[in-house]
Amino acid sequence: MDTQAIRAQMPVLVAGHVPRNIRRFKFSIFDGQPKISVLGFHIDPKPFEGKVIADTGEAIVVKTGRAEFAVLDRELVTEVPDEGTKVQIQPYARRRFDGLRADTPEERTEHAADGTPFTVQTHILGSAPAKLPLPQPRCPELQELINQLEQLLAPDGFRHITHLLVDAGARDFSVVDPLPDDIIKTPPAISFTVATVKFQGRVTVLYDRADDLYVIELKRDGVLVERIDQVFFDSLGEMLEHLIDDGSWRHIRVQCLSASKPSRH
Repeated sequence: MDTQAIRAQMPVLVAGHVPRNIRRFKFSIFDGQPKISVLGFHIDPKPFEGKVIADTGEAIVVKTGRAEFAVLDRELVTEVPDEGTKVQIQPYARRRFDGLRADTPEERTEHAADGTPFTVQTHILGSAPAKLPLPQPRCPELQELINQLEQLLAPDGFRHITHLLVDAGARDFSVVDPLPDDIIKTPPAISFTVATVKFQGRVTVLYDRADDLYVIELKRDGVLVERIDQVFFDSLGEMLEHLIDDGSWRHIRVQCLSASKPSRH
């Protein structure tokens, strides 16, 4: 979608859909690129509803308020609605392994002086963690691998590697957590199952102590189908994206809530 062209077209496209006493209108463009707040943080858009007012062939324009509109990249929508249709839009949002949005506030239980429990919610601006569903390891090298998967960015610069894994449907996690003396004989590793267009099967990321590098293995039905040796820690995201990320996470989910009204003749 040519965003510059659509910006130039917007005054014409929204004409007739803005009250006459309003001279300005606002619009947001959803083209698969990350949204950034005024403070410079990456943010995850909330779902919203609206009415389709235009389809340019490249973009779908949805009215979401009196003078507010959303522009959707037509190639990314999961369904192309007709003009006049009321729709619910769910742009991509980073998620955790439990299915919740990654920007969901963390909850913890604390106790008052008299012992009464109460719940505290905390959220750090710009934070959207996706922690691996794994117990605290005893092996330092395994802990470092966990930290790197949770903290290093994916190649898109928006998600962390763990968000990439969530989007690939990663589940059924298991680990190899050796004692220090067994680190070469039984390398520390994290394994999980994914299901994408690129690959369906078991993925293992293991630490090769001899080279001080990582190895990535792909298995299907227990049979090794690909092994990538000598993966540097700062290439983990790029390699995993290449192997298992099919890009479907960029899709904009569109649900039609009501059909367009037939025109009167």
